[in-house]
Amino acid sequence: MCMVVLLTDFGDSEYVGVVKAVIYRAAPQAGLVDLCHSIGPQSVIEAAWVLKCNYRYFPKGSTFCCVVDPGVGTERRALAARTESYYFVGPDNGLLWEALKEQDIVEIRHIPIPADAARTFHGRDVFAKAAAQISLGNFNKTGRKIRRIKKLEFYKQGRKGVIVRIDSFGNIVTNLEKQKKKRYSVVVAGKKHTLEYYPDYSSAKPGQLFLIEGSGNTLEISLKQGNANQRMGLIPGQGIEIS
Repeated sequence: MCMVVLLTDFGDSEYVGVVKAVIYRAAPQAGLVDLCHSIGPQSVIEAAWVLKCNYRYFPKGSTFCCVVDPGVGTERRALAARTESYYFVGPDNGLLWEALKEQDIVEIRHIPIPADAARTFHGRDVFAKAAAQISLGNFNKTGRKIRRIKKLEFYKQGRKGVIVRIDSFGNIVTNLEKQKKKRYSVVVAGKKHTLEYYPDYSSAKPGQLFLIEGSGNTLEISLKQGNANQRMGLIPGQGIEIS
């Protein structure tokens, strides 16, 4: 029996509870952990970033049930993947790729969609059931082997990158690493900003926009005692240059 880790854009809704119910019904001894349910609605890039940054902190053998699925009910495939240390289930929309490519992939399988699965809720009727079966040791029964899946890679070229996450505090997370500088030029959404870099939140002045290195070891735009994105109005996937 392994731990099942949930990553969704379901927010504070009944959808989270019923996914857990389906897993517990098939695998009563499963250990369930909520990684995150506050992914922006249908924001595959955010989910991919959260998964990439956090999967390695879980015990080996854990199964990640990832459901951010704007293509639900279409011809997009459902996947189960096994690496040397972990298992993953989720839609074939690129969500899993950044985490998988860092590891040694053992095999990937195509999960069949049951005829009675709700076209709007594969999280309950496909992915939860597959995650439960994997936790019971039945990965080989999840579907047929396949070789290729959709790849979503975070754009980065020099000091140009992408916004990968807006967290619950309104911090704007990028995929760009810090340099040995105290001040940066930030170009995003057609506007140029000059922002100070601080090693901690307390060093900034109240109401000041600034840069900080986040827990994913990349630069984030923050607002002291406030919500940076309420001021800037950005979305995941937007390009950004920090130099």
